[in-house]
Amino acid sequence: MQIKQLEDSMEQAGYVTDPAIGMAVHLAMTLKKPLLVEGHAGVGKTEIAKVMADMLHANLIRLQCYEGLDSSQTLYEWNYPKQLLHIKLEEGGPHSLSEREAAIFSAPFLIRRPLLQAITATDAPPVLLIDEIDRADEEFEAFLLEVLSEYQVTIPEIGSIKAVHPPYVVLTSNRVRELSDALRRRCLYLWIDFPGFEKELRIITRKVPEIDERLARQISQFMETARTLRLAKLPGVAESLDWAHALCSLHADHLDENLIHETLPCIVKDADDVKRLKRELAGKGIERFVSAGSLSTAQ
Repeated sequence: MQIKQLEDSMEQAGYVTDPAIGMAVHLAMTLKKPLLVEGHAGVGKTEIAKVMADMLHANLIRLQCYEGLDSSQTLYEWNYPKQLLHIKLEEGGPHSLSEREAAIFSAPFLIRRPLLQAITATDAPPVLLIDEIDRADEEFEAFLLEVLSEYQVTIPEIGSIKAVHPPYVVLTSNRVRELSDALRRRCLYLWIDFPGFEKELRIITRKVPEIDERLARQISQFMETARTLRLAKLPGVAESLDWAHALCSLHADHLDENLIHETLPCIVKDADDVKRLKRELAGKGIERFVSAGSLSTAQ
C-alpha cells in the first residue's frame, strides 16, 4: 500500500492524519517493526492502533499497562480451577500420574493473556496495542524486549511457541517516565503534538458532523490559545471533542463567556487550571481566545 493510499484509508476509517503519521504507519507495516507513539494525553495515539486494525481487517489485542504489571498478567496463566476439576474427575482412572500431569499442563488449560494471544494468532497478523507502556515498571519493559525481539515465548511445561504471523505492534507513551534506550532502538518513533487550528477543525467536523461550522472554528481557536497558557493539564483533542458534543447537545451555535464558564468542566480537569482560565477570561475577555470577527459573525 502506497503512503497516499494509506493516508486515504486512515481518513476513511475516521482518523484525521498528516504526512508524518502516514509515513510512520507505512514504515511500521512494511518493516514489521514496533511503532512507539509518544505525545500529550488525548492527541490520538491509541486511535492509530485501532485504525490500523480497521484498515487491515485485523483483530485488535490491547494490553493496558500499569504499575506492578508482570508477565503472568500479560503472557499466560494456568487455569487452576479447571486443572483441579480435571484432577478430581480423573481420580481412580486408568491414566498414570505422569499422564495426568501432562494433561493438565497442556494448551486446553492455558489462559492466554494479550501477549500470548498476539503471538499465537493463526489466521492473520493481529494488531497488538501496548498502551501507556511508560506506566509499567522497568522490569516489565525488559521482559517485553525479550518477547518482541523474536516474537517467541517459552512455556516450561509446553516448550517454545513462535509466532506464525508476527503481530503489528503499536506502543503508546505519555512520558510519565523515560523509556529505556533499548526499547527505543527496537522501535520506529512517532511524536504526535497538539494539532494546529486547521487540523483540529477537521477533526471536530469529522467526529461531530452535526456541529455548526462557526462553532467548530471557535472551539479550535479557543483550544489553540488555551494550550499556550501555563496549565497543569493541557486539554487534548479528546477534550475538544467532548466540548463539541456537549455544546451541540445544548444547541449552541457560537461561544459566549457564560457558555464557556458553564461548560469548562468538559475541557479543564484541574481546579487551579479552572481558576487560571476564568482569570484570563475576566481580564482579557473572550476575544483573547476567539477572534473578534468570529464573534461578530456568530452574533
